Amino acid sequence: MGWPYYDPVTARLVAAALFGIGLESYFGRHGSIDSFRSMLRLKIIWSLAATVGILWTMFALPEKPLIGWGLALVFGAFHGLWLYWRRRL
Repeated sequence: MGWPYYDPVTARLVAAALFGIGLESYFGRHGSIDSFRSMLRLKIIWSLAATVGILWTMFALPEKPLIGWGLALVFGAFHGLWLYWRRRL
């Protein structure tokens, strides 16, 4: 992974957040437009905060693990995708 120390708590926290957002999206797929907008707003805020936090950490670290850039790319891509759909509504 490129990390000198592998932190299982952080990895599980990221996985829990992704599963939580993904499962709620799946369960709420037939909800009203208002519930969709509300969930979309949560995703936009969450993905932006995650991207900024990861990038902030990456630029502060003396070593730049590849996994950090990958996670920033994933969360940034989700943020872009969700902004696209928000603008389409």
